[in-house]
Amino acid sequence: MATPIKTAVGTWRIQIEVRGERDSGTFPTKREAVEWAAQRSTEMRAMAGGQAGTIKTLADALLEYAEKVSPTKAGEVKEVIRLKAFPKQDYFPARVRLSELTPAHLVVWRDARLKLNSRGAVLRDMTLLSSVLEIARKEWRWIAANPMKDVSRPAEPDHRERVITGVEVRRMLRALRWQRRKPVRSVSHAIANAFLLALQTGARAGEICGLKWTDVRADSFLVDGKTGKRFVPAVPMTMQTIEAMRGYDDEFVFGLKPQSLDANFRKYRDRIGLKGFTFHDARHTAATRLAQLLHVLDLCKMFGWTNPKRAMVYYNPKAGEIARRITGAAPSRSLH
Repeated sequence: MATPIKTAVGTWRIQIEVRGERDSGTFPTKREAVEWAAQRSTEMRAMAGGQAGTIKTLADALLEYAEKVSPTKAGEVKEVIRLKAFPKQDYFPARVRLSELTPAHLVVWRDARLKLNSRGAVLRDMTLLSSVLEIARKEWRWIAANPMKDVSRPAEPDHRERVITGVEVRRMLRALRWQRRKPVRSVSHAIANAFLLALQTGARAGEICGLKWTDVRADSFLVDGKTGKRFVPAVPMTMQTIEAMRGYDDEFVFGLKPQSLDANFRKYRDRIGLKGFTFHDARHTAATRLAQLLHVLDLCKMFGWTNPKRAMVYYNPKAGEIARRITGAAPSRSLH
């Protein structure tokens, strides 16, 4: 058994070695050092023998994922918040050892969540938890199988089909005191231009807020979204929206945080008595408009969709609009 050594500052340092692997730690007391060494040695032996799941809990997996995997993602902050929330949820098996974790544990948790949350929220949580368990299986070798794979997923929620009307857009711009080609001097002006860029390009709130001046080109701009980086094509009107932000922030084009953008957008919307749409619905609106002009693959490229099926989520024309286009495209002679 390793022996703790007292340091010059009065703390206790201990070093252990298990099957050629070393680890060490410094602790306020000798007792804490000894207890850590015993626990850590057991853990290292289990890891070396491929039995990590016998000592690691689901909570340990969440913590490891938050420390090692989440920082590699653009949405790190939000994901870490979600990971920390899991153990607080009813019936979440946080303290169950991974070797003892079964689909039944996860089914009980899923059903409890469905009583309180929407299917969409539960599906997102199940997807994230499955990612944690899959990394624990493939990369860390903590478990031999991912129990989430044997848990049925709730049906996909009905997709939002909210397109913001022209009247609503104009009322929002008036409420935000937007004026064409006027220098931006307030947060409300910045929100108005961010809203216009979303309507013009379908860019997400996070992508717009993360846009830097160094990402802007003559006819496009580079965004870092959920599916990675992509160039978004921009017509002259779009570039006017971006150029209107010159002088507001030296680094970021819009100088806004996603949370602030969303909260303030809702505040101004509610203030003028509008409801039923969010800032993200500008993306639906842009897709619906642009789908009438672009090839589906161009639309997917612009919006960052890797699966063309995603176009059907955001493309929401009314049946009457399709009928009018058919009528306009049909030859003058009868189709009968």
